[in-house]
Amino acid sequence: MIPSQLSLLAASLGAASAVVAQHAPGSFEDGGDTLVSAMMMFLGNTDKVYILDKSEGNAAKFGDYPAMGAVYDIASRKAETMAVTTNVFCASGMHLPNGSFATFGGNGAVGKGGNISDVKYPDNPWQGLYDTQYGDYDGTKAIRILNPCKDGDDFTSPNCQWFDNASLLSMQSQRWYSAAEPMGDGTIVLIGGFSNGGYINRNYPNTDPAYEGGAANPTYEFFPANGRQQQFMNFMNKTSGLNAYALTYLMPSGKMLVQANYSTVLWDPLTNEETDLPDMPGQIVRVYPASGANAMLPLTPENNYTPTVMFCGGIYMTDWQWGNYSWPFADTWEIPASNKCHTITPEPTDGSNVDYVEDDDLPVGRTMGQFIALPDLTMLVVNGGANGTAGYSTRTYNTLEMPYGMSLAAEPVGQPAVYNPRAPKGQRWSTAGFDTSKIARLYHSSAILLPDASVLIAGSNPNVDVNLTAPFPTTYQAEIFYPSYFGAATRPTFSGAPSTLTYGGDPFDLKIPASAYAGAANDAADNTTVVLIRGGWTTHAMNMGQRSMQLNNTYTVNSDGSITLHVSQLPPNPNLFQPGPALLFVTMSGIPSNGSWVIIGSGNIEQQPTKPASVLPASVRLDGASGTGSSSTTSSGKADGSTNGATSHTGAIVGGIIAAIAAVGILGAGFGIWMARRRRAAAQQASSLSYPMGTAPGGAGGVASGARAAGGGLRSSDSSAFMPLSQANGSTTWGANASSLSLNSPYYDDPRSASAEFDPYHQNAPRMSTNQARGPY
Repeated sequence: MIPSQLSLLAASLGAASAVVAQHAPGSFEDGGDTLVSAMMMFLGNTDKVYILDKSEGNAAKFGDYPAMGAVYDIASRKAETMAVTTNVFCASGMHLPNGSFATFGGNGAVGKGGNISDVKYPDNPWQGLYDTQYGDYDGTKAIRILNPCKDGDDFTSPNCQWFDNASLLSMQSQRWYSAAEPMGDGTIVLIGGFSNGGYINRNYPNTDPAYEGGAANPTYEFFPANGRQQQFMNFMNKTSGLNAYALTYLMPSGKMLVQANYSTVLWDPLTNEETDLPDMPGQIVRVYPASGANAMLPLTPENNYTPTVMFCGGIYMTDWQWGNYSWPFADTWEIPASNKCHTITPEPTDGSNVDYVEDDDLPVGRTMGQFIALPDLTMLVVNGGANGTAGYSTRTYNTLEMPYGMSLAAEPVGQPAVYNPRAPKGQRWSTAGFDTSKIARLYHSSAILLPDASVLIAGSNPNVDVNLTAPFPTTYQAEIFYPSYFGAATRPTFSGAPSTLTYGGDPFDLKIPASAYAGAANDAADNTTVVLIRGGWTTHAMNMGQRSMQLNNTYTVNSDGSITLHVSQLPPNPNLFQPGPALLFVTMSGIPSNGSWVIIGSGNIEQQPTKPASVLPASVRLDGASGTGSSSTTSSGKADGSTNGATSHTGAIVGGIIAAIAAVGILGAGFGIWMARRRRAAAQQASSLSYPMGTAPGGAGGVASGARAAGGGLRSSDSSAFMPLSQANGSTTWGANASSLSLNSPYYDDPRSASAEFDPYHQNAPRMSTNQARGPY
């Protein structure tokens, strides 16, 4: 498609009809079969959602092996399997500045029943390298890169597939349940995690809080490393045992709020300095496996773009009740989840003290509840259970026959709730008009905002492997939830959406036609906001990288009833909304448009260019002008004008969608992963070899080794029971230069014959295509 055609397509999308079709507000609709259980999801673009699962016995296959990945088409609600080579079980993930995504770490190779793989590292029988039945490789140090493709792209092309080759790209150490948070330049900080798995990240008694006999990883590292070595993080030592998937939020200063166990710090990843903040009230644990809902509240001109983070639900248990790697000592499914909510503003601008503030209680206590930022600047919470914790196990300290299969939670909470931060205290939560899902969404559930402002909900598998008969079974059926604003008879539309936004600089205009709203134009303009939302990378009841921001705007009301919005660029501080992809919405009187895909920033990992904040013209009102849209409320909620009542996601996604991707050079090309050119020959050779193997010295560590030797039945392969390992990994799988990668150059999408750098999407890079069985490269 030539550039002029792209422009015409963008314009036609922006001008689509505002007439809506049928989606009942507050309802759930069948979202189709995801093929793999959606442990992890992210929105790749306006067409596709990408889904990842652990290595397990899924009936759907890629090549000769059970699939671990899928791409979900939003319009058709159908999925197709994708190649994922290394075990992505309980990895972390994050967007990259150009719109690509990366996932980090995971589990060792496993086979049927979650047992360690049949091919192990030499001299280390507790570490799986490759399983011949499930076809997965060790993923504990893997970095996987995906350039999301769209409708019309060739999904059989390697450029649309995951780059998953730990021989060429890996972390400096093994990380399972690590945190990932982007900095203002797009660099990703990877924090903590396990070296192997368990219910919580400790032995009991906890005599080695930093390393737990070799199973805990108390370090952090950068991606790209740019020569920086991983460092010890004291907070991981302080919060030992309850710091898997630490909760992280970048602040305006460049420091990060980090919360785990019941402790909180403000941490500078560049200097590794920590400032203690108050403990979580009541010692309620919100980090995994308590898994309280957590999110940054919307950044708005009204709050001066000052970040406030909210934590809701989770659970309080005594130190003894939490148990150890093997299992909880308490019968968790009998313990109610917390209904308490607390907020904290780590960097207040008014000189106030930093402390937790109790907010309105949840309607129902939840563990594994998940916040989704909506474009009307409210926060939806979905999924979870009223009792217990995340994780799964074959037993607890006293109970040998589990009442709910392997699930450590019970009483699924199927009714969503919405939190309005602008409502008076005592009136901020509501469930009015919301249906209750009949599908249990417990451990390994996920949810993500879709471009039409509905919410895709999927997953749930509190079992070590696929189990379709358990009380809470492996779940492949997705649902789409339609918030209350789908009751509007008219959804806003607009034109003029840019493909990229900057930090400061000249404002831009959006044009809203008179058909997009009803009533007086002045009133409509007064109640119109422009909202950016990044849905993030979702797993384990949280969306890493999720943020929402209202952009400043003024307006001009035109005589034909149309409204021109004059919209500022983002504030000139990339730490507030890190560079990368986002959806741009126009919301009129609480009713959002469909989202337009934009790239924030330069598209590169670099110090982002900034300019002075946008200066907006004064608003211009015009009495007598009005909209021509319907003012009635309806059970319909579709904004694209198409005839298929099952979907509303593709027809009226507003202009600049394809141009947004083309503008940053990522159509058909991935995120640039750089290594010295001397690695290219080795990369080419690797494509004809089986996955490189080598020695992996290491062995049992910690008190659990005795239990295994005594026949205690602990496993080294799942998240509920394992034997801690000391895993020094000298295998060539990881590559001698993998920890010194540098990605500070622009992303190249063209084949290069005279470059000193390595790009995994270069035509000669070894990777998988859809006509190959997953397995050796």
